[in-house]
This record gives sequence, C-alpha cells and structure tokens, in this order.
Amino acid sequence: MPELSVVIVGGLHADARKEAVARLLTDVPDSVVLHHDLSTATAGTVVRTIRDATGIVAVGEAPLVNDCTCCALREDLVPELLRIRDAGGTRMAIVELWDSVEPKAMAEVVTAGGLTVTGVLTAVDPALVLPYLGNGDDLAERGLAAAATDQRTVADTFARQLEYAPVLAVAASPEADDEDRELLAQLHPTARQVPIDDLTVPAPRRRPLSSLARAALAGFDVEAADAAQHPACALLPADADAHGVATLVWHRRRPFHPERLYAALEDLTCAAARSRGRFWLADKPDVLLHWDAAGGALCVESAGPWLASLPDAAWDMVPPVRRAAAALDWHPEHGDCCQHLVFTSPALDRDGLEQLLESCLLTDAEYAAGRAAWKQLPPAFDTLLEV
Repeated sequence: MPELSVVIVGGLHADARKEAVARLLTDVPDSVVLHHDLSTATAGTVVRTIRDATGIVAVGEAPLVNDCTCCALREDLVPELLRIRDAGGTRMAIVELWDSVEPKAMAEVVTAGGLTVTGVLTAVDPALVLPYLGNGDDLAERGLAAAATDQRTVADTFARQLEYAPVLAVAASPEADDEDRELLAQLHPTARQVPIDDLTVPAPRRRPLSSLARAALAGFDVEAADAAQHPACALLPADADAHGVATLVWHRRRPFHPERLYAALEDLTCAAARSRGRFWLADKPDVLLHWDAAGGALCVESAGPWLASLPDAAWDMVPPVRRAAAALDWHPEHGDCCQHLVFTSPALDRDGLEQLLESCLLTDAEYAAGRAAWKQLPPAFDTLLEV
C-alpha cells in the first residue's frame, strides 16, 4: 500500500457519484474526501472541502486563476493532497470531481505532482446513460461549465468521463432495464463494472473491503489510460448486438471522398447515440483524422500523421504503443491508413449505416487515379479542421 493512495471519482451522474464516494469513505479506514465546488466561481473563488467519515474537517477557498475555475482546481489540488500526505494518518484521499470535470486531466495533474493514483472511477446510473449521451446542450446552458470559455456539451463530456475510467461504479437503478445495461456494456466493454452497493466479501484476519474499495486501490497507469483514448490506438468497442443495442465496427482500406463524406455528416452523426474512431480523407491522405460524436454533434480534428507517411527515422520518436497498434493493423500498400469507425446505439440501422458509409468512399475510378489526383479533390473539411 502506498503512503497515500489517491482515488479519483467523477461523473455527471451526481447522485451516483456521491453514493460511490460515501461507500469508499465508509469502507476504507483513515480516508478523506477532497472536493472543489466550481459552482461558487461566480464569487471569484472555488470552495474546497475536506471531510472524513465523521463529517467536514476543513473548508477553504482557492482563488480563480485568470478567471478560470479549472485552473484554480489544478493549482490547488496537488498542494492540498501533499499537505494531507505529509500530515500522516491518511490511508486514502478520494478526490470527488465536480460534475463536469473530466478525470483524465486530474489524473495527469495528480501523477505529475508526484502522488500515486491507485484508481479512477466514473460513477454511472445505467438509466441515465442514453439521456445524457443524447443531450446536446452546452454545459453553460445547464450551469455546468467549468470555465467561461467552456464550449463542451453534456453528451461529449459524459462520453469522455465514461470511456476514460477503467472502473465504472454502477448505481442500483430500479428504472434501468436490460437495454440500458447493455448500452453501458457496449460503450465501454473493457471497463470493470462494480456495483456501488456490492456486499462486502470477508477476508481472514483483516477488515473486509468492498468490491468498490478493492477496485479503487487496485492501481492505475496514467500513460496506458492516455494511450487507450488516442484515436490511433484507442481500445474501441467490438461488434455486438444484444438486448436491442448494437455496435457496428466499420473498417475499410480506401479513403473517403471529402465532399461526399461532408454531405453525409449530419446523417452519420445522428445515426447512433455514440460514434468514434479514426478516418482517412483522400485530399489529406497523410493525416490521421479523429471522429468523435455524441448528442447529435460531431468533433473532427487532426491527430497527427499516419505512421505510413513518416520516414523510418521518425519512428523512434513514436510511442511504442502507437507502433504496436499500427503493426497489428498494417496493410502492405497503405500501412496504417484506414477507416475504423465504431457506432453504438439502441435500434441501430446497421444496413443503412453501412450503405451510407460505403457511398462516401472513393469510387474504383477515383481510387485508381492515385494520390496526386486525390489531393486535388475539393477540401470540404478545411473549415471543420480550421485549416
């Protein structure tokens, strides 16, 4: 056991998050909860509370940094954790993130501060997964923006919170049905789902820990978690179809025609509750593009070059996990260049979606014309990519 274990618990499902935090605080002796309330930022500060199993033990304020609440959180979090560590007597510090704060950034901040993150959990109510994935409201409209410049939506924020955490703390939800639970499983099939109210399993001559507490203390690799989200080597869901929910994995070795794909974006974005992956545009054949859609909104951005476009000498600068992922999907002619998109949703129209995607690829004649001709096609995505 490290000197101080830091466990990050996040999620927009506030009731589930608070339930998970309360369970951890009860189950692990000598634990505290550290929480920064970003809703107080209008007064110019972020309120910090620290509590243990008996109640609140300290309250403080962190001033805004450049009018940014998230910046205040970043600046205040590690010093407070170090103070807790140095004071001794604390086995686990539970960092309960405010509603829209994403665990990835905080896990990286804490690790960079020299502390040990032993677990990252996102708390989830299965009955709320689809409503939140379908909510295209801006966080600001819901009073959930983490900064004045925050342009995220409820849907994309929830999706990232869900997919980053290796452990999902799942609340007991009488409203949830098999479709809800199946959707959660297909969205993040590699996650360990742990019921928050799971019964404690006794251990000989030792105070028992719940399944949730054991998951929180099991260990966390911040570099592996980051790699699992990178579009070039992301651990995307596999093909599935059960309880009315389906996941379509679409993989092709031919680039998209930029104009035809652009014309189909609205239909493709709305075809599934969640879609993501990497794609290949004919007019930008060397650029790996990231597809990230939820709540009826799509984010497209460059994720750097395909490895096939790099000179051999540059490969030494590429992380090993990226090289390994490319090697597993290497094509003798195109290397790692490909379409790899994944669509997950209840009532997914697989056939219609596949037909639409196929219609956006280069035709045989366009493909045969070669890369020089591809690069002359109209650059329909330049506005989206802010070229």
